Amino acid sequence: MAQPTWSARRVTAALVVMVVVVLAVAGGSWAQLSPSFYSYSCPGVFNAVKRGMQSAIAREKRIGASIVRLFFHDCFVQGCDASLLLDDTASFTGEKTANPNNGSVRGFEVIDAIKSAVETICPGVVSCADILAIAARDSVAILGGPSWDVKVGRRDSRTASLSGANNNIPPPTSGLANLTSLFAAQALSQKDMVALSGSHTIGQARCTNFRAHIYNETNIDSGFAMRRQSGCPRNSGSGDNNLAPLDLQTPTVFENNYYKNLVVKKGLLHSDQELFNGGATDALVQSYISSQSTFFADFVTGMIKMGDITPLTGSNGEIRKNCRRIN
Repeated sequence: MAQPTWSARRVTAALVVMVVVVLAVAGGSWAQLSPSFYSYSCPGVFNAVKRGMQSAIAREKRIGASIVRLFFHDCFVQGCDASLLLDDTASFTGEKTANPNNGSVRGFEVIDAIKSAVETICPGVVSCADILAIAARDSVAILGGPSWDVKVGRRDSRTASLSGANNNIPPPTSGLANLTSLFAAQALSQKDMVALSGSHTIGQARCTNFRAHIYNETNIDSGFAMRRQSGCPRNSGSGDNNLAPLDLQTPTVFENNYYKNLVVKKGLLHSDQELFNGGATDALVQSYISSQSTFFADFVTGMIKMGDITPLTGSNGEIRKNCRRIN
């Protein structure tokens, strides 16, 4: 039997190496998020989510901010796994009744509608976690902010953590040190924190979350405090759910006015004003006032990093049929 020539052996070795590389890449792709994850299995997902968000924002501009907040509150508890979307049942306790979420987070019906539309074109393929990540990006872009390529490939959790929601999400009473620590626990830097806080350029807050700031604190413009007091009674239990815009000037446009408010002591939440209060983050706030493009770039970086927090991939978790309950 003839022995293979040297050149034939080299070709065979090269083919073996190529097969190993292909297998490694294929195996690794299950553990990696990528903007192209659904390129073959559901190429219409991005358009479907965008249409859903355009429709929702056309009905109510505030909902864009609510979806961004949903994504933030989801990612800070068990990672970006759609655990926040799960309803409580007789045998399951979710995260919706946690202090930062109860009576506050909203937009679940929008995600339900988008999920239904995506299921129509690609049944059982796209996770609720990915739909929420894409919807958050689209909300920002539709309201005038930056856009970016959303990495996808997450799967949905079968669990939730009420204690995680109560402990991991920064409360509006947070000081700078606590904010920095809670973001650091999610591998997010102080720069990420200041940039991501810029999402408060859109949306509303409830009286119960800013009452102490407008009545009891001194690092606030007196005229601004009086204006907010007119819609937020001093006594707890009265007007708790009355709303005020987080950005005094343009609460439905995503730009850098949020930071401009801080330097004139018109931050609505205590935690907002902490970002410009003689501390380590003052310079970052000033830089975002000077350059909206810098803010946008850092915000995108922060959103991508937040979206990378401990995703479920491969065979972990599931692809929920209904975002409100496990399969």
